[in-house]
Amino acid sequence: MESLNQHLECLKIFGDETEGQILESLNGILLALAKDKQRSSSLLTNSGIFPTLAQILKGNPSCAVKAAQVIAEIAKNEEMKKPCIEAGLVLALVPLLESTDQETLLHAGRAIGRICYENSDLQEQLVKAGVITSLVRILTDYPDSEPLVRVNLLALCNLASLDALKVQMVEAGVHEALSEILLRLQGSSQAEDMCSVKAASDLIVSLLLGDESMQKMFANGCGIIYQKVGTWLASNHPQLQLTGALAVANFARNDGNCVRMVQLGVVLQLLDLLEQHVENGDVSVQHAALSALRNLAIPVANKVQMLEEGVAERIQMLLRSEMAPVQFKLLGTLRMLIDGQADSAEMLGQDPLLINRLVQWCDAQEHAGVRGEANRLLASLLRHSRSQEVVKAIQQAQGVKHLVSMTTSEHVIMQNEALIALAIASAINLEVIKDSLKESRLVRSLHKLLQDESTGPEVKYNSMGLLCSLLNSGDLKQEVEEDNIKETLEKLCSHSNANVVKQAVMTLQILRDESQNTGFVSP
Repeated sequence: MESLNQHLECLKIFGDETEGQILESLNGILLALAKDKQRSSSLLTNSGIFPTLAQILKGNPSCAVKAAQVIAEIAKNEEMKKPCIEAGLVLALVPLLESTDQETLLHAGRAIGRICYENSDLQEQLVKAGVITSLVRILTDYPDSEPLVRVNLLALCNLASLDALKVQMVEAGVHEALSEILLRLQGSSQAEDMCSVKAASDLIVSLLLGDESMQKMFANGCGIIYQKVGTWLASNHPQLQLTGALAVANFARNDGNCVRMVQLGVVLQLLDLLEQHVENGDVSVQHAALSALRNLAIPVANKVQMLEEGVAERIQMLLRSEMAPVQFKLLGTLRMLIDGQADSAEMLGQDPLLINRLVQWCDAQEHAGVRGEANRLLASLLRHSRSQEVVKAIQQAQGVKHLVSMTTSEHVIMQNEALIALAIASAINLEVIKDSLKESRLVRSLHKLLQDESTGPEVKYNSMGLLCSLLNSGDLKQEVEEDNIKETLEKLCSHSNANVVKQAVMTLQILRDESQNTGFVSP
């Protein structure tokens, strides 16, 4: 450490030293950091050397590259970033990015990247200083320098964490440079190149997360990234396949983009990709491709075309998957596809393979998300098909009990979906499901929902709607009478919500009429 102290003292008077002496002292600091990083960092902090490093960067071009290397090493230590910032080292390093010397560019890039990591204020200062243009130029001018490419990609990734900067990065042509990197390295199996491919891919996806930057990159399907999507989806490179699928999923956050992409034929490309990954496939790719299909299916116009292209049938190949993330996305995609599509809901609702798998997943205790989505799809098949045959198929697969359980879900939206589905099933085929409803103690569950003051108005309203359907069964009607639901309904006639009051009055009237017709006397 004595040697380090001597080097530090020499640098403090660097104006009186020769370039050789300055370089010797800077090399001495690098050596000390390599031997004992912790103690060396402590001495550097106490020495006040940081303003001197800034002076070297600004006033001694032949020593600047070595000073940048020293700063890059110092900045590996989290605690050393603050003195670097306070000494103004970041903005002093920026001009070095205009150099044509690759070593200078490498050390300056590393130093800037390390000091500015997760520091939004500094990152904004860098952008104002024009650093994005410099980084893009370096990527373009030195595509064959793997270390330079990697350092610049990491620096750009840090900047892309700020939404406000994503647009500026796209306007500076970052995405075009990234596309060229992927084109050049996609056939390489070198570990370093594969790291660069991943970094470039991650940065493309990061830029797509901003709404404005995403729209600029899509450009009505004419943007360079979208133009590359088909190639990436059809490649044999899992990272490129993933990037392509994630790009489509993000472009599909906009309904207009969704319609355009379906017109351009992306659906069949996604299906072909999924088929490659059915057996022992890449879960990330499957998940991303299903996310893309789900988002594409949101506009009503797309649902019809996607169903005509056989999406619902082809993605069912993934029913055999044992991976929860894939199961979850598959269920959500199917649910989105059949929304409002009666014919498709009726067709799928009678598919024994699908229904049996759904019922199996309704019991997936180890994954609440899969369990919830399976229940929701089961309810959706009933709601959108309104088919007696679908009711029979779900009853045969023993799925009715899961819908009854769903009425007491912690999620209000799921409660309402289950209540509406059961009301529809009861209205069109009560005879088939009444025994399952009794075994599942549905009447008691409904009574609890109506009694519970914390139950929302919509759930109460739909519970009474289902109750009215149940009164068409003698056995279930008797349960309603015996459970004294009438008294609860009378209380709801003074509820604060007008719709609940209206439904309570109507349900009471139906209950009284039914009781009179059958001559049943309540206790």
